[in-house]
Parts: sequence; structure tokens; C-alpha cells
Amino acid sequence: MRAPARRPARVLGPALAGLGLAALAAAGCAKKAPPSGGPPDLEPPRLVGAWPDSGAAGVPRGARIALTFSEGMEPRSTGEAVSLAPRVEIRQRRWSGRTLTLVLAESLQADQTYIVFVGGTARDRHGNAMGTGGTVAFTTAPAFPAGVLSGTVEARGFDAAGTYLWVYDAAAGRAPDSTARDFDAIGFADAKGRFEIVGLAAPGRYRVWGFADLNANRSFEPAADILTPADTVIELTAERPALSGLTLRMVNRRAPARVEGAVLDTLADTLGTVRVMAVAEADSTKRALAEVAGQGGWSLSLEAGRWRLTAFRDLDRNRAPTRGREPVSEPVILDLAPAAEVRELVLVLVRPPGVPSGP
Repeated sequence: MRAPARRPARVLGPALAGLGLAALAAAGCAKKAPPSGGPPDLEPPRLVGAWPDSGAAGVPRGARIALTFSEGMEPRSTGEAVSLAPRVEIRQRRWSGRTLTLVLAESLQADQTYIVFVGGTARDRHGNAMGTGGTVAFTTAPAFPAGVLSGTVEARGFDAAGTYLWVYDAAAGRAPDSTARDFDAIGFADAKGRFEIVGLAAPGRYRVWGFADLNANRSFEPAADILTPADTVIELTAERPALSGLTLRMVNRRAPARVEGAVLDTLADTLGTVRVMAVAEADSTKRALAEVAGQGGWSLSLEAGRWRLTAFRDLDRNRAPTRGREPVSEPVILDLAPAAEVRELVLVLVRPPGVPSGP
């Protein structure tokens, strides 16, 4: 059996891209479990080794795939989180210490690039999820495809870490499908939203989709998850097989807006409590209230729509501004989009005419 040709060994994952497996494996072996009665293990596990290596070419069609993690893993959640694309049925998952070996139900196809991916739902034995996931790409062809895409997911209203990046051949015209696993390449965003996707044929034209699996069931559900396409088709050429600096902006349309700021109170009053009230313009029964902290700061979480915000000193403690009797700011009207962020909004308290200052 011919051994596969290899590029420099690496496991491609959000925190691992470009690092040698030997160094990663050494780091994983050096990790010590806490002593009895010591602090709990809160560190997420990592993918630290693989066979075939990511970037390997000439992989035998009957190969068994092995993945090594930085620590002991919970077998069920980890096994369920591991898949291949293009789809290949996994007949058996065998564990030996920190290493998972995949026995495939069928031989790999000739001249085909495969991606083994581990979703962020994989957990160690202490229940810590990987979070960001990881990928290993290899090919049964003589040479590994040179195409690479890298960039950043800009997430609004959710955490970008662990977001899937699905890449499809634009000429095929396929719609994204989390169950079919028919994408041509896949990557994951790391804790800072960065991603790198390898193993693409160049020349080639591709569409990229971001999939945020917010309910962590590895399947896209419109009522719970986010699926966003890049706004352009990406073209790789033989002369330029790698493209970096891509940005995919994703918004959680169900996420509330965040509004924060300060109340400027120059009246030197001491009675009552300073509050900020938000009232929905479309429905005045929808209200949100924030108590102003000692330094004048406040924050509110509001659903998308138009809101009227007012600061007031609540002298009668009825949790609503009483104009003509309490210091009240001029109202500010905000049109808020889902997951919008408004910062440093300053509301100035004004004393009503004829109302004396407090003691």
C-alpha cells in the first residue's frame, strides 16, 4: 500500500491552522489533570493530531481515519460531531485513549478531496465543548488542491466562534443543505471570527455560506439558526489560488438591540432614583426600565423597532416619569435594527419650572 504524500503536518481548525502537529501533540501531552480536590477543568478540548495529516495527498482509498484530541473525550457527543464531506457513512467509531479511529462503510473515491470535520458540540469527559470545531482535509489524488479561502465572520447578535463556513462550487448551483453535507469545502470560525478553508480546486468559482448552529443540533433550522450567503461569487485562479481578507457579515434577526449610555445630572438632587425608560412607539404598553448606576451609566436590551427613551428622577417611586413634578430629560427617538448596538447615548435631566431642588 502506497503511503500518502504529505505537506507539512497540520490540523486545520480555528486555533490550530498553520501549527505543526508535533508541537500541538506535545502541548496536549503536557496538560495535567487537576489534583484531587483541585480546580475544575474548564479548558475546552482541541484537535491536536490526525491521520491522514491535513494537506495529505495520495491517501489510500481503504484508509482508516484517526483523530487525536488534547484530552479524554466524551465518546457519544464527540462521535456524533464527526462527519465527512463528501458524505461517507462511518460504520464504526473506535476509541483508544484520546484517539478516535473511524472505520468507513465504503472505500474512498479515487481522485477525491475529503474533509473530516468535528463540530463544536464535541465534549471532553468534564463536559467542556470544543466550541470552535476543527477540520482535516486530504485527497486520494496525487496532489492536494491549492485553493485556500481565509477571512473573518463579523457576527451581530451571536458569538461567531464555531460558525460553519460552507463552500459550494458556483457552477453546480446547489442550495446549502446541512444534512446532505455536499459542500465542496468547510471551515469554522475561531473565537475572534477568523477562518481558513483549504482543499479547493483552482481555478474555480465558489459561493460561501455561513451557518451559525445556535441550537447546537448540527442541522439548519430557520426558526433557531442563522444561514447567510456571501454577497459575491469568489473566483480562484491557477495564478491566484489563495484569497484572504474575506468578510462575511452575519446578523441574528431575533437578537435584541443593545443601547447604553449615561445620564447627565447637573441638578445635585439626592432624592429619588434616576432611571431610564424606553417605550415602544408602535405599542406604548411595551416598556423597558433601567436604573442608573452610581457613575450615571445605564443599559437596555430592546427588540427591533422604534423606541422613545427618557431619563427621569423617580421622586414618587412609581417607576414612570411625571412631567411637571420630576426632573426629566428630553426624549430621544431611536430606530433599532436587530442586534444593533447604540453606545454613549447621553440623556440630560432638566428641572421642571417651579420645582425646587432637593436637599
